[in-house]
Amino acid sequence: MLKSMRKNLKSLAPTLWFVIIAFIISIFAVWGGAGALGEGRGANTLATVGKEKISLSLYQQTLQQRIEAMRREFRELDSRFIQQLNIPQQILNQLIQQSLLTQLSKEMGIKATDNEIRKKIMSYPVFQKEGQFVGFALYQKILDRNRIPLPEFEKSLQQEIIMEKVVEVLTAGVTVTDEELWENYKNTNDTARIEYVTLGLDKVELDKEPDPEKLVEYFEKNRDTYKIPEKREADYYFIKTEDLKEKVELSDSEIIAYYDDNTARFKEPEKTKASRIYIPFEEQERDLVMNQARDLLDQIRNGQDFGELARLYSKDEKAPESGDWGLYEWKSLSQQEQDEINRLSQDEVSDVLEITDGVVILKVIEKEPESTQPLEAVKERIIIILKDEKARQMAEEEIVRLEKAAKKENSLDVAAQTLGLGISNSGLLKENDPLEEIDPSGSISMTLFNIEEKEISSPIYTYQGVGLAQLMKVEPPRPANFDEAKQEITKDFTALEKKELAIDRIKKVKQDLSRKRLEDLAEDYSLEYKTVEEHKRGQYLGIIGENREIDKLAFSLPLEEASGPVEFESGYALMRVLDRKEVTREEFEKVKETEKENLLESKKNKFFSSYLAKLQEDKEVKIRYDLFLKTNQEILSRFGGKEE
Repeated sequence: MLKSMRKNLKSLAPTLWFVIIAFIISIFAVWGGAGALGEGRGANTLATVGKEKISLSLYQQTLQQRIEAMRREFRELDSRFIQQLNIPQQILNQLIQQSLLTQLSKEMGIKATDNEIRKKIMSYPVFQKEGQFVGFALYQKILDRNRIPLPEFEKSLQQEIIMEKVVEVLTAGVTVTDEELWENYKNTNDTARIEYVTLGLDKVELDKEPDPEKLVEYFEKNRDTYKIPEKREADYYFIKTEDLKEKVELSDSEIIAYYDDNTARFKEPEKTKASRIYIPFEEQERDLVMNQARDLLDQIRNGQDFGELARLYSKDEKAPESGDWGLYEWKSLSQQEQDEINRLSQDEVSDVLEITDGVVILKVIEKEPESTQPLEAVKERIIIILKDEKARQMAEEEIVRLEKAAKKENSLDVAAQTLGLGISNSGLLKENDPLEEIDPSGSISMTLFNIEEKEISSPIYTYQGVGLAQLMKVEPPRPANFDEAKQEITKDFTALEKKELAIDRIKKVKQDLSRKRLEDLAEDYSLEYKTVEEHKRGQYLGIIGENREIDKLAFSLPLEEASGPVEFESGYALMRVLDRKEVTREEFEKVKETEKENLLESKKNKFFSSYLAKLQEDKEVKIRYDLFLKTNQEILSRFGGKEE
């Protein structure tokens, strides 16, 4: 959990630690602020977690904060990219999990003391210099410089401590035995040199179409496999937001008002581009390095090109690029170097700067102060946002009007006719089936499986717009007849025949191994041939992927002996073990304590994840997906890009 995250991040540069700090504040937002949990001053409830409620306003705030943070990392961020990363669902899951942990910590009576918070602050590498805490004055200055409010940061640390204590209490009984350690060490470190061939079923050709009689025979033997799931049919009316945008008219005053009210959204952060020459101490004595650096500095000040000298003398990964650390990467350098870059003006070169493991000379190539984009530069973006907002408002007003009329008439069709609207029919849908033009995610069909026959739904929000549906027909699940399942039967039967042919070809390869190399046979039989010098259990193998049977054979098959056909997701393989390296008990004893710590933490993490999943099930988490989708639509519409 957080322990392993911190342990793995100890070597991170200071700037990246602030990413972690921001993450901690965000993930524990559920604990902070009046009304964050519960009704929250009358806010709509997005989800209930046991007796606690997650407010819509908290979700909106957390999602917006995450997206704004992402905008600083991804310059071309749009709604499509946000959806592909599944950010909205991730945020909701985080809030649910933190609500669960909040309730659990209260039930356990777990708290964090001021002294524990103080120790936590002092333990962060970003607040240390040469292993010592920098002092509370500089600590607050560092937070201020990175625009992190001190109360929020310390509140988040309090909750992190509480979370750690919860994890510690719950996982106290998790242990590892010596035998487990040994087996895990072997599984992780034993290696085998293997060669293998694969035959994908897509490479196997049948010489004729399946015999109809055999298809019927196959169906009769596997009749229970083929079922028609429950299907539901609805009348619906849907408004695409995009279609209404053409009707939206905007005045210049509205555009100016939006710009004035949202100036912060149009700020361009300070831009600083830096280059560096780095010479480490390890290759020669300190005095020699310092003299070389001073000589280079003299050359630079006498007109020599900084980039050319960086290419010739710098010893870091950016040397081939003329020492260019770009607009952002330099923020991963040491705090000492960052402070110097921030101090320098454009085209200014630093003195020779001694750092922990060497010396550097820094130059600021470009420096632009923070600025606000002018209205004209962002006008088109504002128009898109406002048109979308107004179109959604128009769509929602029309749907609410239709909903009231439909529920009064108890008929969506009658209400639609009265209002001069035309309704559509969904046809029979399985749960989560999409309606491609308006609802590729299946929100409408999902709604149909949560209402009764003839019931009229609440407004259904998708990324394309908003709709209303009335469930007209429920067709219960039943066994499929041959004609209904013929396409699936043909597919399954064809796959079975291809498998049999693939197995036969792999067996022939095994038979021919006595006279020919496996690599040559692969060419003869149109197979793919691969070798792996050090295969470990759980390792991903090209086309095969992860395969337990391959792992088992790699460490049990006699050397040079070929396996039989091994099935994987898309075909069959044959393998041979050419050599094997197995660890010894002596090697294990040298690292036993480290292995024990790692395995114990891994087991605790798995146990805690399982416990959290079970807790979520027991607490009966309920989510208002209609409100979830509507809110996402509202927020993501501000970030351009075609939505899916």
